[in-house]
Amino acid sequence: MGTDRPFRIRWLGRVRYNDALALQHGVVAHSADDYLLLLEHHAVYTLGRRATTEHLLAPPQEVGAELVHTDRGGDITFHGPGQLVGYPLLHLAGKGSGGMADPAAYVCSVEDLIIGVCQDLGLSEVGRFDGYPGVWVDPTGQNPRKIAAIGVRLSRSRSMHGFALNVDPDMSFFERMVPCGISDYGVTSLAAEGIEATMEQVAGLVAKRAAALWANGPVERTDVAWAGRPIDVAAFTRGEGPGEPPPVERKPDWMKVKLNTGPEYRRLKALMAEQDLVTVCEEARCPNIFDCWNDGTATFMINGERCTRACGFCLVDTRKPLGLDLDEPRRVAEAVRSMGLTHAVITTVARDDLPDGGAAAMAATIETVRAANPGTRVEALISDCQGDAEDLATIFAARPEVLNHNIETVARLQRQVRPSAGYARSLSVLARAKAAGLVTKSSIIVGLGETDAEVEITMADLAAVGCDIVTIGQYLRPTTNHLVVDRWVEPEVFVYWKAAGEALGIGHVEAGPLTRSSYHARQAAESVAVPVALSQPA
Repeated sequence: MGTDRPFRIRWLGRVRYNDALALQHGVVAHSADDYLLLLEHHAVYTLGRRATTEHLLAPPQEVGAELVHTDRGGDITFHGPGQLVGYPLLHLAGKGSGGMADPAAYVCSVEDLIIGVCQDLGLSEVGRFDGYPGVWVDPTGQNPRKIAAIGVRLSRSRSMHGFALNVDPDMSFFERMVPCGISDYGVTSLAAEGIEATMEQVAGLVAKRAAALWANGPVERTDVAWAGRPIDVAAFTRGEGPGEPPPVERKPDWMKVKLNTGPEYRRLKALMAEQDLVTVCEEARCPNIFDCWNDGTATFMINGERCTRACGFCLVDTRKPLGLDLDEPRRVAEAVRSMGLTHAVITTVARDDLPDGGAAAMAATIETVRAANPGTRVEALISDCQGDAEDLATIFAARPEVLNHNIETVARLQRQVRPSAGYARSLSVLARAKAAGLVTKSSIIVGLGETDAEVEITMADLAAVGCDIVTIGQYLRPTTNHLVVDRWVEPEVFVYWKAAGEALGIGHVEAGPLTRSSYHARQAAESVAVPVALSQPA
């Protein structure tokens, strides 16, 4: 492994298997750092390259599990709550050097990690079982039983996939399959062996031993909030609706915005009303509305003005959404033409009530705007579509010049700030978009309780999945029922973050107190050499 390469450990909470797989592929494709992703999965049976469904003894849907074919080695495996899954994404020594690029040597190192953790917890009769991969309890006795499965993939001296250690899962899921294709021996867990340990304790031991075993540089760890701990979500998130305007307080001078309702601003406001269109500029009370509108730029919000989520920072209406307006794509395209835009930003409320999450409507709007406005770049700011690969592919197929999906905040604050979304899922959306060949973009809002270091860590994770553009701006509290402003970040800190993000390999970082996701969107796209669209009218 390389020298002084950061070793980044992430506890990601509960993550769907395909989201984690997309995230792994993104990190392996784009990051020069070593990662260890620690998480739990929702219930899922995974089939390795050599596996068949013959070893699945009951339909997964009958027991509330998914079935996924994957690109690791091995046979059938179960993942679910109560099982610690680890994905080491490491740069391994090259062949011929005596290092771990040898698959057997690398698997041995993973087994050593799990054996050591089990011993740390007081499970002494644990080790390897000749002829069978994984980690076993009583491997030389009368009743060998598997406590951890291992399935890895090595490609160009880079590791993927990893291990699954049974802490305290529902063991009945294992009764509905032939675990790893081994019918002669059983499966166990730490809990079944009388070891009382929380997932947090076990993850901590794994992280400590992994750093000692694999790190060749600075070690860094960050966690999403641990399940079971109280989370102080906003009253808006609890369903109490928007409150009153926040109490008048003295803002720092750098947060003051001058009212400037110039002629271009008034023209665009009239145009939006005439076309019956919604802009996020107005709905979110963006502080840059005068600057952008007077510059002839606006961000269109489609799929209605009611969102199915209630994030603690966002003012968008959360009443029951109405049906889709099938004429909306045409009206957006006409507005883009009337404004003479060369870079159109289209965003959407989250529509978890729709079968496709609003993906088809977003794709239709992108295509209609492009057909009516040859030479106009289209930037799509999308929701996560609940991680559905087909719905995301629908949007990707429309080929927006920039695919924007906001991670919003640091890992630790995700459950508090946007409990219906997820840190790993947002990274997986960006990873999938990048794999589809799109220019990707994301945004961080600060002043919610994060530390400066956590912002850098988040930028590192965005860089790790190939994110091209990142914006960072100060949070402003919309109403008294939203999250409070934890701090006013000084302008020089934003200057530092811009330099730090670009040093991490992000092509363009737009950072400033008043920066929002779509602020200077055209200039950001131009800075990473996104070409002007050359499509012709249909």
